[in-house]
Amino acid sequence: MNKFSYLFSLIIASLLGGILTLVGYKSFFESPSVQLPNEKQDIQLTNFNKKLLDNFTVPEGLNFVLAADKVTPAVVHIRTYYKHADYDWFRERSDGDFSRFASGSGVIISEDGYILTNHHVIDESDKFDVILNDKRSYQGTIIGTDPTTDLALIKIQAKNLPTIEFGNSDNLKIGEWVLAVGNPFDLTSTVTAGIISAKARNINILRSRDGLQIESFIQTDAAVNPGNSGGALVNLKGELIGINTAIATKTGGYAGYSFAVPVTLAKKVAEDLLRYGEVQRGLLGVNIRDIDASLANQYGIKNIKGVFVVNVNPKSAADEAGMEIGDIITKVEDVEVNTVAALQEIVARHRPGERIAVVFERGGVEKKVYLTLKNKNNEAVVTKLTENFEELGAEVAEVNQSDKKKHDIEGGVKIVKLKEGKLKKSKVMEGFIITHIDKLKIQTLADLKSALRTRKDKIIVEGIEPNGDKAFYGIGF
Repeated sequence: MNKFSYLFSLIIASLLGGILTLVGYKSFFESPSVQLPNEKQDIQLTNFNKKLLDNFTVPEGLNFVLAADKVTPAVVHIRTYYKHADYDWFRERSDGDFSRFASGSGVIISEDGYILTNHHVIDESDKFDVILNDKRSYQGTIIGTDPTTDLALIKIQAKNLPTIEFGNSDNLKIGEWVLAVGNPFDLTSTVTAGIISAKARNINILRSRDGLQIESFIQTDAAVNPGNSGGALVNLKGELIGINTAIATKTGGYAGYSFAVPVTLAKKVAEDLLRYGEVQRGLLGVNIRDIDASLANQYGIKNIKGVFVVNVNPKSAADEAGMEIGDIITKVEDVEVNTVAALQEIVARHRPGERIAVVFERGGVEKKVYLTLKNKNNEAVVTKLTENFEELGAEVAEVNQSDKKKHDIEGGVKIVKLKEGKLKKSKVMEGFIITHIDKLKIQTLADLKSALRTRKDKIIVEGIEPNGDKAFYGIGF
């Protein structure tokens, strides 16, 4: 190689080395430039097939669209107003016309305006509005509530409403797809999806003065937040299988699991509230507990299954059927029960006076008995709190403790259902509480009967409107 060629090669090598050094420096020591999304090159995944995507259809049975479209019109937004209230993580509250308001949900179960929701959504409210999916708004009235299941039946004055179809929560399988529909954080008509995570779940969240609370929740991982309470849990057919009620949380927000009252129980509660004014609970008359390894060792129980009878109340249904302390209940109405929650749910679907079959083990021997359920007063009869008054054209009930506290009254008679008659002609609304007739105090159904018996066709009715206002009506004028 001559001297000129050698020098030329050396210069080229030096230039290349400098360029590589500069590139390396920029790569390792200088920050990369920011590139806006619209400056990026189009990217196509190697397995992307546009033709396949254009022809794609959702597999049958996994279509959330059908269920959401079917159910959403029948789920309502409930806004309850309070003149004073403490914080409750079940509810979302903000400033309003009253000092505070809460946001919840409800499910329309009849075309004429009956709606199923949670007790805690409307409990102790001074008034509440029901907003439909199409933005129409109505003032609601309480037909009845049941703190033991955290359910309530309310009513709005409307007709030809969209309704939801009842499913069967007994047929649910762990892992089955479900949708939760409600109004979290005032975000109306929100739909979330999840699966059934567990059944007959007890989370010790309900409280009842008589200790008869029932917790046999459907557990799901569908996202539920404050404001979802009272909303619908449905299957992929759009059938109601539960009323969303609670969430497992340490912060007040959704943390992965939500809980719903099974529809089989909710339907029975709604029927009782409408027909009787309160829930008719059929009771076995026993104290029970779950069987675990510790209890099995203590009593020499070979198989950890069933529910252990801790005590039998005297003259109760169980006592009269011959059940004893130490019996292990394994089936109720041919359905296997392995938890207290599951047993309570099945029994709670029945009313006092109804006969049910109970299978239990005693000393390793299986026995089957048929017993007649009783109420909390140890009577095998339902307590009918509503009564039909043909002369007024209404079904009425004595006011409950909640109404007494809310309106600061000692008693009264509430109009549960209006029919064609004098009250309807005089524009009296369902939910109106009669406190006086011709200035005669009305506190009980007996008072109402007595007043109507001695009055002529024309009477002055005094009472309280559903919104709390006092009102007078001339009936028969």
